[in-house]
Amino acid sequence: MQVVLKTGFAEQTINKSRFIAMALQCATEREIGAALRAFAAQHQNAHHLAYAFRIKTEQGIVQRFSDAGEPSGTAGMPVLKLIEGRDLINICVAVIRYYGGINLGTGGLARAYGGTAKMALDSAHIGDFVEMQTIAMTIHYNQMDAVTRALSKCNGSILNKAFNEQVALEIILPKNEVQDFINRFK
Repeated sequence: MQVVLKTGFAEQTINKSRFIAMALQCATEREIGAALRAFAAQHQNAHHLAYAFRIKTEQGIVQRFSDAGEPSGTAGMPVLKLIEGRDLINICVAVIRYYGGINLGTGGLARAYGGTAKMALDSAHIGDFVEMQTIAMTIHYNQMDAVTRALSKCNGSILNKAFNEQVALEIILPKNEVQDFINRFK
């Protein structure tokens, strides 16, 4: 599986209709909702906002799409098929359409939405998916520098820290590094 590391954008005009796409990393449905609202706010005069997403949750992979009022299966479905075909996870791809007055037909719509989404994905930076895990741990003050260095080596980070008699940390790191990390800093 792969993820979007850097958001991709694309724009094209087909028969006077303007299509604008965005492909970005989102790990939760809440993040997706916020991203879609922000994208829609940038394009308040657009006629349609079709999208598809695919995320990994505790219950498995969740994927959905919306045709945004276009004929069924002509807008969101081609985008979702593209996401599935590239085996992308934790991703949302949205395509805005400014209607240009010429009907494209169902095939034309599917090609336009899918093609614009493909252009956005092609412009995005894609990398391998690394499943992360959040853990809580308590360390001594003198371990703080070593923990920080170890986290940076494995692409982890500190989410929260509280300083009392000891340092209480909430950290996120790759799931396959968790056990070694815990053993090292017991």
